[in-house]
Amino acid sequence: MINKYKWWEKVGIYAGIAVFLTFTLAPFLEAFLVSLRPLNKINSVPYKIITENMSFDAYFTMWKSVPMLHVYIFNSFFIATAVTVIALVAVIPAAWAFARFTFKGRDALLGAFLAINMVGGAVLIIPLFKLMNAFGWLNTYWAMIVPGAAFLIPTGIWLLRSYLMKIPRELEEAAWVDGASRIYILRRVIIPIAMPGIVVVAIATFIGAYAQQFLFALTFNSSTNLHPLPVGIYQFFGRQTVLWNELMAASLVGILPVLIIYIFLQRYIIAGLTAGAVKE
Repeated sequence: MINKYKWWEKVGIYAGIAVFLTFTLAPFLEAFLVSLRPLNKINSVPYKIITENMSFDAYFTMWKSVPMLHVYIFNSFFIATAVTVIALVAVIPAAWAFARFTFKGRDALLGAFLAINMVGGAVLIIPLFKLMNAFGWLNTYWAMIVPGAAFLIPTGIWLLRSYLMKIPRELEEAAWVDGASRIYILRRVIIPIAMPGIVVVAIATFIGAYAQQFLFALTFNSSTNLHPLPVGIYQFFGRQTVLWNELMAASLVGILPVLIIYIFLQRYIIAGLTAGAVKE
């Protein structure tokens, strides 16, 4: 294989990657260091990366400061999982239809999906509150699951549509000639081949659902037992002081479900992101 990069080009590439990783990982590293510092050392001047009496005490005391923290973590995981399942049920057939079939209003619908992505949840919070109240979903999981899925389905359709368009039509046509129905083709031909792309959409949807729960939960839900993690973390903010070390510890523990899922599914994610990158 011919090396097409000069040494100074490689230096520039690796330097760019290093800068990107620094800005990406630095907040997580600082959050971890803050979680280890005593509360009276967090805002010390001058700033020190390593301070005296650093320990993992915050990871134990945070459960006492917010006794229902484990419930909030479970609620976040449950809501994000439910949003992901509902979104995939809608996204997979819709993305296939947009990728394979020509019908009236297709381009207009795709444009509308992009417009939906530009509208934040805060803009529609009052109409959504009226809808949740009319359906009797206030103070239930549905009040956080349904709006979350509605905002994430358009993004999932766009992501999966671009992946399905790379699958050869001949595979579907061969199954169609053999007498297979469209449902059978979708289940037995499309979904197995598109699994890497589906996993990418599932991960993106799960992360989006996990991150957007604060506004919906705070507006549509007053039951403490149903609060997700973002609302639970808010309890570390006291009237006179903020438990920054415990707040950072709880935040890092809260992202563990997403991190674990990503680690176990990373081979599917890489396959989905790199599909079509090389022309055969």
